[in-house]
Amino acid sequence: MSDVAISARRLSPGTKAVLGIFARYGTIIGLLAMIVTFSILSPHAFPTVGNFTNVLNQASLAMIIAGGLTLAVVVGELDLSIGFAASLHGILITGLVVHDKLPIPLAVVIVIALGAVIGLVNGFIVTKVKVNSVIATLGVGTILTGLAFAYSAGVPIVAGVPEAFLQLSLGRWLFGIPNNIIVMILVLGGLWLLVERTPLGQEIQAVGGNAVAARLAGVNVDRIKILGFVISGMCAALTGILLASRLGSGTASAADSYLLTAFAAVFLGSATLRDGEFHVLGTLVGALIIAFGFNGLNIFGAPTFSQYVLQGAILIIAVGMASLGRSLAER
Repeated sequence: MSDVAISARRLSPGTKAVLGIFARYGTIIGLLAMIVTFSILSPHAFPTVGNFTNVLNQASLAMIIAGGLTLAVVVGELDLSIGFAASLHGILITGLVVHDKLPIPLAVVIVIALGAVIGLVNGFIVTKVKVNSVIATLGVGTILTGLAFAYSAGVPIVAGVPEAFLQLSLGRWLFGIPNNIIVMILVLGGLWLLVERTPLGQEIQAVGGNAVAARLAGVNVDRIKILGFVISGMCAALTGILLASRLGSGTASAADSYLLTAFAAVFLGSATLRDGEFHVLGTLVGALIIAFGFNGLNIFGAPTFSQYVLQGAILIIAVGMASLGRSLAER
């Protein structure tokens, strides 16, 4: 018998209740504790409206791509192509606008449609060819990286980017709120409504909970899984577009790092509110923890490598402690 099991038998009902609360709300408590700690340590730089707006603006792209990934994970699959796809989409839209002189709205529609097609290909390979989603999407992602380098000849597209394209990401709209934040709210809000408040969302959750039972209940499991990949692909495309607008350039590997950030946010979110389930609200909390952690380290002048250490440590500690708390509370 494990030490955890032996210790759990000695826990009082009150202690188990506290552990249950920690398992359910531990990530939210951690987020608030982080904000309070940074606010105390840096009262003039951290707890300001301008800094909080900056954090949300900087994290908005990670939230959008993580929101799409959440749909793929909710249906029980993984999409490792999203970071590479976002890089391809970023350099593609920059080329369409700068080299091909396409109107920006048309270029945006083309690139998001391409994102849907890439998601469709991922879904087809996984559901019809029966290739494991890790292998399938990693292979597709590698191909997309090759296509990005082929399209750009390995040279970033920098010169000639129109101001209107830059304003997609750098502009502000209602009450001076950055466009990226508004887009993020619309995307995550739409995904939340889809999954939590529609019959289709019930089918999505049913497939992720038990695909066999869902199929016996009449749900078209393959269609639902393909839909999850398509939404993930479209969110990756939108992220690539906004990133290219923010950077004012298209680079073949610009968005690759979003893969790790998105997965960290999604799995961190699975330890929020629900018992190991993936959901959009949890992903939002996970992304905020990473964003405020990065921001706090930047304010204190921590080296860049520490951000990656923090990201990995947060994921392991938060998910591990939440799982331990649930295990002890349930015994």
